[in-house]
Amino acid sequence: MKVHNFNAGPSVLPNEVLYKASKALIDFEGSGMSILEIGHRTPLFQAVLDEARNLLRELMQLDDDFEILYLHGGATTQFLQVPMNLLENDGTASYIDTGVWSNKAIKEAKQFGFVDVAASSKESNYNHIPKQFTIQPKSTYLHITTNNTIYGTQWQKIPETDVPLVADMSSDILSRQLDFNKFTLIYAGVQKNMGAAGTTMVAVRKSALGKVTRKIPTILDYRNHIENGSMLNTPPVFAIYISMLTLRWLKDQGGAAGIEKINEKKAALLYNEIDNNPLFRGTVAKEDRSRMNVCYIMDKPELEEEFLKFCKKEDIIGIKGHRSVGGFRASLYNALPYDSVEVLVEAMKYFSLKKA
Repeated sequence: MKVHNFNAGPSVLPNEVLYKASKALIDFEGSGMSILEIGHRTPLFQAVLDEARNLLRELMQLDDDFEILYLHGGATTQFLQVPMNLLENDGTASYIDTGVWSNKAIKEAKQFGFVDVAASSKESNYNHIPKQFTIQPKSTYLHITTNNTIYGTQWQKIPETDVPLVADMSSDILSRQLDFNKFTLIYAGVQKNMGAAGTTMVAVRKSALGKVTRKIPTILDYRNHIENGSMLNTPPVFAIYISMLTLRWLKDQGGAAGIEKINEKKAALLYNEIDNNPLFRGTVAKEDRSRMNVCYIMDKPELEEEFLKFCKKEDIIGIKGHRSVGGFRASLYNALPYDSVEVLVEAMKYFSLKKA
């Protein structure tokens, strides 16, 4: 049965990745062992880790100052690990508040230094990206969340700033072309666009580290992870393997440039239907619409449950909106096929005609 998977994360994976992973679960590279059984310090896994990191460096076109890490703890751990490594006790970091996840990052950063919330769209339930803000010149860094899964907003243009730029890219990493070298640190849970749940990618400039005076716990110091090649402790072997396979697939699609064209088509198709179907309407300022998470509602909320049941019958899953926004959310991550969006659009058209 083909299911059209619009879940916000963990999300759809390419079929070829699932096929290769299923074989590796039984016998990895002819070793007679499952990928789940191999030692993490063996040449078998070292080759996986090396390829994953090299693919990321290539796909992001990073300069030599960057180091790539695969870590435990999700992006949530990065909310505290970033300021712990970068922000001095008497220093200030600027944050732009565009949703739940940036708000959580702000909360954690306040434990390590001063936080200047340079702008926020909270008063409008995060339905847009703030356009006017001033960054304190003495800020250690500016933190942004490039895409907001819950609200369906996305930075279409990365802000220009004279201070180091830090970004949570968990939900749009490698979904479009960006100059990743503009950043000092990038982190992303891989379970949306570049793998399965269980590991977090961090790309950090080595030149930015070692400047705080506080003692950092061994496991939370980026420098220790760099020195040990992402093997300070047992890495999430299977999650890194799935990420490597997904990055291979992404490279075959033409990398960020190739997948961006496909993602633009998917988003345009769905937003066009939302804008032209009298039963549905978007919840986000048009100029800030996310290509990854399309959020919309019905003018007749009493029909929402009926539409969700209809979609389930049509093998469309994962479109129920987050409780803080309501309505619907269709996540169009890299591996979601274009024809799945076509199926959703046809379902919206049919349901609207039925209720006209």
